[in-house]
Amino acid sequence: MANIKSAIKRVDVNNKKHSNNQAQKSAMRSEIKRVEKLVEANDAENAKSAFRSTAKHIDKAVQKGIIHKNNGDRQKSRLAKKVNNLGA
Repeated sequence: MANIKSAIKRVDVNNKKHSNNQAQKSAMRSEIKRVEKLVEANDAENAKSAFRSTAKHIDKAVQKGIIHKNNGDRQKSRLAKKVNNLGA
């Protein structure tokens, strides 16, 4: 365990940021799963509205540096493809 005051503070700050990042990442993943579940159930209308909400969560995670930009773009692209193929 750290003895220096600044090191103790860094540990506390890092733990707090880590838990916040994990919570936001978990919420994002839950949103993604919700969209995929709606796509599986062939619920096009709800899937489209859920996708918009999910895209916001993904963009926010990218903006805060929780996930990489390319990762966010890839996830949104895959979800969009699933949602768009639902109508066809």
